[in-house]
Amino acid sequence: MKMNNSELPQEIFSNALKLVKGFEHLNNLQEIEIASTPKTLVYSEDKLKLYRYNRNSKPTIKTPVLIVYALVNTYKMLDLQPDRSYIKNLLDSGLDIYLIDWGHPTKMDRYLSMEDYIDGYINNCVDFVRKENQMDKINLLSICQGGTFSLIYSALHPEKIRNCITHVTPVDFSIEEGLLFKWSKEMDFNALIDGFDGLVPGSFLNDGFEMLKPMMKAQKSSVLINLFDDKTKLTNFLRMEKWIADSPDQAGACFLQFMEDLYIKNKLIKGELEIGNQKVNLKKITMPILNIYASEDHLVPPSSSIALKNYVGTSDYEAYRFEGGHIGVFVGSRTQKELAPKVCKWLKERD
Repeated sequence: MKMNNSELPQEIFSNALKLVKGFEHLNNLQEIEIASTPKTLVYSEDKLKLYRYNRNSKPTIKTPVLIVYALVNTYKMLDLQPDRSYIKNLLDSGLDIYLIDWGHPTKMDRYLSMEDYIDGYINNCVDFVRKENQMDKINLLSICQGGTFSLIYSALHPEKIRNCITHVTPVDFSIEEGLLFKWSKEMDFNALIDGFDGLVPGSFLNDGFEMLKPMMKAQKSSVLINLFDDKTKLTNFLRMEKWIADSPDQAGACFLQFMEDLYIKNKLIKGELEIGNQKVNLKKITMPILNIYASEDHLVPPSSSIALKNYVGTSDYEAYRFEGGHIGVFVGSRTQKELAPKVCKWLKERD
């Protein structure tokens, strides 16, 4: 809409007031808190911490859930703010929840491999939860790369997993729909990791993600100005920015194998992926699967996730389409009413 000359001073004055109000809010803000749902540390190993979320009553679903997040960014996005917390909603719906916090790798972790993460850390956490609850099998609930790890783990150890739930999880890496998938096939990841001395910075990956949506930074600036005079909305915006800024570095060996074996060579669905001395056969995944994907996902295009059905060995498989983007699945307003109830209903029917 074209603005006439008489409206321009009013617009400038209005924005100036918003800025003044915004600076007042910023000066009065306390520390921005995220991931505030109460939890207890129950196990640790190297940088990894395993938490159990506190409950005030017995869970209504007997089998506990272990949440496996991606190595990129942190799990805190699942518990960003009290009124938009996927974890809190799952907890309130009756789940007994454990969660892996991968921590922040340092130079000494540069040689950690996919085997270390999947058949080491995840397996140790699964065994801890099984032993603590005196159960042979538990449920896995996983996000993005964590979903790929969980599928690999479930194929290697199907006797330990009762149900597997994946969110926005890449499975078929041969597709050409997303920029991330296209760029990855052309990159020299050995040179990249050598250039960073074996530890890929989280900030570097965040810069890459921003390039997938080049107008995002400009849009953020525009949105921020309009939020300045609303303390609640401004605080929520800063919560998201705090989560983005807290991005762990990546162990070079694991990052290299994930990018080369999956993004470039697509070994997972070909049955060629090896973890340690074991071939990963997705047909060994015979437990029920709920595969949640996002309709507008620019990081993991729906077709990459939906392909899972063609490769697993279970007959109890459901793909669930969520209208939104990669992050909106967990923090959008619709999520709170839609996703947690769906997941809990699905689990309860199979408990």
